[in-house]
Amino acid sequence: MRRRSLLIAIAALLCLAAPIGVRAQAPKPSPTAASAAVFSTDGMWIWYLSQAGGGDVNKIAKKAKNRGIETLYIKSGDGSGSWSQFSSGLVRALRAKGLRVCGWQYVYGVHPKAEAKVGAAAVKRGAQCLVIDAESEYEGKYAQASTYITKLRGSIGAKFPLGLAAFPWVDYHPSFPYSVMMGPGGAEFNLPQLYWKAIGVSVDAAYAHTYRYNRVYERPIMPLGQSYLNPRPREIYRFRQLALAHGFDGVSWWSWQHTTPRDWKAIGRGVSAPAGYKPTTQYPHLSLKSQGDLVVWAQQLLVGGGYDTKITGTFGKMTRAAVREFQRDHHLSVTGEIAKATWVPMLDKLKPVKVRWTKSGASVKGGGGSGGGTAARAGSGGPLTLRQPGSAKLPARGYEIPRHARR
Repeated sequence: MRRRSLLIAIAALLCLAAPIGVRAQAPKPSPTAASAAVFSTDGMWIWYLSQAGGGDVNKIAKKAKNRGIETLYIKSGDGSGSWSQFSSGLVRALRAKGLRVCGWQYVYGVHPKAEAKVGAAAVKRGAQCLVIDAESEYEGKYAQASTYITKLRGSIGAKFPLGLAAFPWVDYHPSFPYSVMMGPGGAEFNLPQLYWKAIGVSVDAAYAHTYRYNRVYERPIMPLGQSYLNPRPREIYRFRQLALAHGFDGVSWWSWQHTTPRDWKAIGRGVSAPAGYKPTTQYPHLSLKSQGDLVVWAQQLLVGGGYDTKITGTFGKMTRAAVREFQRDHHLSVTGEIAKATWVPMLDKLKPVKVRWTKSGASVKGGGGSGGGTAARAGSGGPLTLRQPGSAKLPARGYEIPRHARR
């Protein structure tokens, strides 16, 4: 492995002086208090406004307040088209009733520039936050995700509250660009669609799996719960309890039009964290031949920290060597694998390099071969420009939420 620059070596030595768990060397950008406040309240998602109190603002506001709902997520766009139901007049009327109003758009990655304009339009109409609903259509579309996020942030600003609502089990979707959508410059908040009944598991199992794999992206998790398919009230209550146990102040629900009277009651019931419950302490385990977006993310962290590896989505010998070097630098057991003992200091010490993904034919900014990133190039200032990672071609492991139960 080639030697890193003297500056990077000195920085690594300085890192050693700080105990593991301290973010002194590579502070991560954190959401502003204002943006966090929008997402930390209890919310309800509205698909069709006409099916929420008949679209009557007074009825919507009254029911929301009676059930402890403070934020409404209203559909504002689908693909490259804006929805007329999300109007500036509606936003003003609901806000006058004391409710927060956020827009959400379903995206496909077919026309990412147009989709970014649709998202920006919702913000211009007064949305206090915007949520990206990206699902199977975006799998394998790293280049489109890069274009969409770049254009969207260019229109709404770097600090506007932006969330991602995607499939909850990251390991089931190795080609989904979580690392773009929630990477540098992307969404500040993670709203995984934690639909336990649709998945076919208990609330506890759904939380454990989601938290284990989502935590490494270091975005505040605001779980999106299931009030469709008529879940049991005790499950809704348990979902809210575990949200508190994980330190999630607010949860939201899909969706208004599907929620039965008994589930509305469960949503509005007083709740407290369960005694004795401890969230999972597990992390993803990556080793030689692992593939997927979790590997992409680990490689972005390593390259951002000055470790020499390519960003391909495949855990090869070069990545293993970089991991071993990181482990030696931080007095860890040198295994060449990334488990909890390595993830924790990596996330504490390393800042992920920003990548601009393209479909094909791109070369690394600053020269060199395509498809890879190195410590030297990462230190050049701007984002790396790379072809889509090879892992973008991987099929889904199998959807945790069966197609017939997604809505």
